[in-house]
Amino acid sequence: MVLMPHSRCNCRCVMCDIWKSNHEKKEISTQVLQQHIQAFKRLGVKRVALSGGEALMHANLWNFCEQLHGIGVKISLLSTGILLAPHAHEVTTHCDDVIVSLDGSRGVHNAIRNIPSAFEKLEQGVRALRQIDKNFPVTGRCVLQKLNFRDFPNVIRTAKQVGLDQISFLSADVSSTAFNHVEGWQEAGAGGIALTPDETNEFEIIVEQSFVEFKEDYHRRFIAESRDKIRSLVQYYRAIQGNASFPVHRCNAPWVSAVLESNGDVMPCFFHKPYGNIFNGSFEEIINSEQAVSFRKKLDVNKNETCKKCVCSLYV
Repeated sequence: MVLMPHSRCNCRCVMCDIWKSNHEKKEISTQVLQQHIQAFKRLGVKRVALSGGEALMHANLWNFCEQLHGIGVKISLLSTGILLAPHAHEVTTHCDDVIVSLDGSRGVHNAIRNIPSAFEKLEQGVRALRQIDKNFPVTGRCVLQKLNFRDFPNVIRTAKQVGLDQISFLSADVSSTAFNHVEGWQEAGAGGIALTPDETNEFEIIVEQSFVEFKEDYHRRFIAESRDKIRSLVQYYRAIQGNASFPVHRCNAPWVSAVLESNGDVMPCFFHKPYGNIFNGSFEEIINSEQAVSFRKKLDVNKNETCKKCVCSLYV
């Protein structure tokens, strides 16, 4: 389950609008979580990814984590990295692994995050975690788009320099209302993130060269994706331009997971509409409601327009 404990973020990323709602300060309290914790256990929740926004900005995150660990749930923390250093002890105590967002080498990362010292704080945070537990799992995730696709090789080098165990890559979502794009993507906004045809051709060359330069990193899975998966990022941008079909995804997210937003909405994944809201009914009732069951029965990920354009499919 992906759980967003609150709505705020400490970055102002160019490809995400979550930070624009910081003033709303929506938060799932530990008291509200407690009302649903046994439902999580009955439903067999095995892992929770604390997402956001920045989960470390939650008012009582460690009690939040204790409740989840109390039913045997493993916790992955998705973080900008900015607050890792001051919370390093608590993170290594209450979380099972951390996934940091890495957008490029120092200057590129800071420009995309719109925070002058974002990279430096991420680097300090990873170092602080390693000082407490040198084996604590810390991986990275990078969204490749117009402002950093040329920096792709440097992202791999930087991930090693920072001390990450692995780096994963996604293309940028420029079609859905996810990540607080409540009015969808306007052409001008998407144009600032999606690649042009010429840039896509350039990206393809960079990708193909990476298979030679970073052959060992692909082989040992330091780069999480296969070569075909990385090539699909190029295909995605061609599809956005209308010059190719979208990559075929193997995804069972709506059948094996759920997303719980800070406003209480329960969703099959980041990109589909909510089934219901925990402030109007129990989590278990929502997941097994007629609406939710009907959605899952009718969904064909190979034909659904939202699924076809998905940038982060899941298959477990």
